[in-house]
Amino acid sequence: MGGWETLLPEALGALPALLLIVASFFTSALTAVFGVGGGLAMLALLGLFIPVAALIPVHGAVQLGSNTGRAWHQRAHIRFSIATPFIIGSLVGATAGAFFVVQLPDALLKLVLGIFVIVVTWAKIPGAARLGHAGLAIGSAVLALASMFVGATGPLLSAFFAQIIPDDRKALIATHAAGMTIQHALKVIVFAVAGFAFWRWLPLIAVMIASGYMGTIYGSKLLEKMPEETFRRWFKIGLTLLALDLARRGLMGLL
Repeated sequence: MGGWETLLPEALGALPALLLIVASFFTSALTAVFGVGGGLAMLALLGLFIPVAALIPVHGAVQLGSNTGRAWHQRAHIRFSIATPFIIGSLVGATAGAFFVVQLPDALLKLVLGIFVIVVTWAKIPGAARLGHAGLAIGSAVLALASMFVGATGPLLSAFFAQIIPDDRKALIATHAAGMTIQHALKVIVFAVAGFAFWRWLPLIAVMIASGYMGTIYGSKLLEKMPEETFRRWFKIGLTLLALDLARRGLMGLL
């Protein structure tokens, strides 16, 4: 066991590392089946064991691997007509966000984001399914800009894509994975440029990504068997619970 422990950062013991590796399997499977929940669950678990300074960059790297694996495994279902303008919009939004020096109140952003996710989840936006490339790029730029100020934009992206892809659960999850891959890649680049020492965490991140990919394979098999109506119902319930928790945390922060 001593040999394995030498590959871990000093801040992390062998047992917590093992727990995180196992959790990576289940959180990736969860997202592969329902499209939501895994990223925020992993963020909460990482927050229990690793230092605050490493939390967001390590989570971003793990999620980059998880979403890349899901996008690759489900690549046959990616709607590139949606993914391509999303990537362009994300790059524009992230670049613009880099120039914002004002720090917006985190609690207020969480509250607004939570409410917005609920609205987008349950209200049908007219014309969303027929949104053109320009509209997709603009919406993606706004989402990427928002991600510079609040980390939990995954639920909003899920709700956004659900409006555009209302009838194909496989395309929704695969295209969402492609979109999140881009957003997490941009985040990891920003932290690397800022000087975060990813190499200290690399062995753990690599094993968590491998475990997560196995979870993606398992979850994708469950998705195949799930009826579209059942998926949509649980997808909306999951998004609503995540959004309510975001709004709750935002409200508690403002009080």
